[in-house]
Amino acid sequence: MTAIAGRDGVARPLGTSLWWGAVLILAWFGFSAWARPLMLPDEGRYVGVAWEMLRSGDWLVPRLDGLPFFHKPPLFYWITAASLGLFGPHEWAARLAPLLGATAAAASLLWLSLRWSTLATSRLAAGVLLSLPLFFIGAQFANLDMLVAGCISVCIVALAHAVLTSERGADARPAVSVAWLAAGLGVLAKGLIGGVLPALVVLVWLVAGRRLRVIGRLLWWPAMALFVLVTAPWFVAMQLRFPGFFDYFFVVQHFRRFAQGGFNNAEPMWFYPAVLAVLGLPWTGWAVAAVRAAGQGRLAPQPLRSLMLCWLAVVVVFFSLPQSKLIGYVLPAVPPMAWLLADGMGASGRRWARWCAALAMALALGAVAALAVSGRHSARPIGQALEAAATADTPVIFVGDYLYDVPFYARTAAPVWVVDDWHSPEVATRDNWRKELADAAGFAPEADRDRLITPAQLPARLCAQASAWLVVPLADAGRFPVLAGRVPRVQADGHGLWRIDRQESVSGKTLACPGTPNVD
Repeated sequence: MTAIAGRDGVARPLGTSLWWGAVLILAWFGFSAWARPLMLPDEGRYVGVAWEMLRSGDWLVPRLDGLPFFHKPPLFYWITAASLGLFGPHEWAARLAPLLGATAAAASLLWLSLRWSTLATSRLAAGVLLSLPLFFIGAQFANLDMLVAGCISVCIVALAHAVLTSERGADARPAVSVAWLAAGLGVLAKGLIGGVLPALVVLVWLVAGRRLRVIGRLLWWPAMALFVLVTAPWFVAMQLRFPGFFDYFFVVQHFRRFAQGGFNNAEPMWFYPAVLAVLGLPWTGWAVAAVRAAGQGRLAPQPLRSLMLCWLAVVVVFFSLPQSKLIGYVLPAVPPMAWLLADGMGASGRRWARWCAALAMALALGAVAALAVSGRHSARPIGQALEAAATADTPVIFVGDYLYDVPFYARTAAPVWVVDDWHSPEVATRDNWRKELADAAGFAPEADRDRLITPAQLPARLCAQASAWLVVPLADAGRFPVLAGRVPRVQADGHGLWRIDRQESVSGKTLACPGTPNVD
């Protein structure tokens, strides 16, 4: 077991102990990951893509309803599909990727603090981070934000360690290699942000500390080659197979989303500071005391304090610039915030640490329980009903909406048909499920695009089937005579599930085709 002397001169055993610590962190974040259904739209969308990857056996091309889906790169889907294949299609298995991201962020922060700070600050920082409601919920939310936050955290930690190590004349190349590897995984997790953001954080830190002379040591070519080896193959393969991929992925999904408006979730500049303050309670109540202690010079010198300040500030400012803002974007700022709170609490604050941790954990677990009980933003009952009743040759048709999580819960063996006015110019202007499917269809062959059908095509499709399942918003059911007055098999999230059977006849509830279909 390796012992590393911290800044206070105390030798602390790491190595095996750190690995066991990571296992405990993973267990803490994951023990309630099974308790609530996948939430629409994000969890349903990304887990649905991973389910499609596992179901189809195509591990190279992410697909949404069987159509090439290039909003994000594949690392989340690879991890999730592998987890679903290994552990089965369960919610907790679907959340392995964010659990790993949160564990990587927490373990790397703890390691860096133990190496370059005091034991008291390290322990308290870990306690703050592990109990913060924002971070705990993020660790159990199956989208890409926590996974890339973990990669960004490991990259920043490794680069900072490389800088501090090189200033002592030691070999920094192992840490540099870890940093470039983490940056490569971050790019595969969510795109350019995985490499750009840690580079910005460390560059600002180096400029603020007048350490620019060490930049050359961070640009070690074998580590940079490792980054290229990790990232390039998938992107090149996609461009060779789909000639418009680079323009769509980098120009549309990166630069336009960052620089332009018109996307969902427009929020003001103060959004992320407010999110951190509110969702960081009760720990953020100590922020004023920490700032006051720093202003009065009562904090002991810390080589990590300037890094954490730059880390927090750069992430918050960077994500505050675009109009479109989601809570999960700011997750990379939570580890440095936790460390700064621990650093500034002082001896008096540490006496309250256990009470703060208990209250924070209660808030986090209470939020999980509330989401589990409410069942909002989930179509799980519809998917489970389809799994129990549907046969492989009975098509599933979504009318006027696409419920991302239904294929996962229904364990569908084939993509579904989706009915909407796909020729409407509004499809391209609204950032929602319609645009996602329409964009994906642009990369698909004609045969695959055929699953996106218009309302005028629906009767003929129904007439060609012995039976079919219809998933329709309850508010729109009255538009279909065949559904009028009929109670759906099951309802969820404002949608109903009906079965259409062509061989049976109910007076007044028919379609104009041979072998009148009806609702049973």
